[in-house]
Amino acid sequence: MVRKNISSGSQYEKPIGFSRAVRIKNFISVSGTAPIASDGSTVCPNDLYGQAKHCLEIIKKAIEEAGGNLRDVIRTRIMLIEISNWQEAAQAHGEFFSEIKPATSFIGVSSFIDPNWLIEIEADCVIDND
Repeated sequence: MVRKNISSGSQYEKPIGFSRAVRIKNFISVSGTAPIASDGSTVCPNDLYGQAKHCLEIIKKAIEEAGGNLRDVIRTRIMLIEISNWQEAAQAHGEFFSEIKPATSFIGVSSFIDPNWLIEIEADCVIDND
């Protein structure tokens, strides 16, 4: 079994011991992805829509680096600090997935590692080998 670990360069990957994404055979799993800029700061403070778009861009890049594309996404999980604002995250999600339509869950959570994060998103993919 060949395993491919994908890093996004997040400052949290090494101390926690995780990869942004892992591919085994035709399956890619993307870790909870937060709105972290390349310098480690939080992007779009107090802007759920902007944070959601940034998370989805990180996810898209990780999937492509693993050899997949957004059409391979079969499930997303969207975790929100303020679940009542789900429509802002849904708008960003729809911009990436309106034609793909993966199974999706919106989950309210009490907090994230960084209190400036309003959202984290996970994704799972199955690559069509045909």
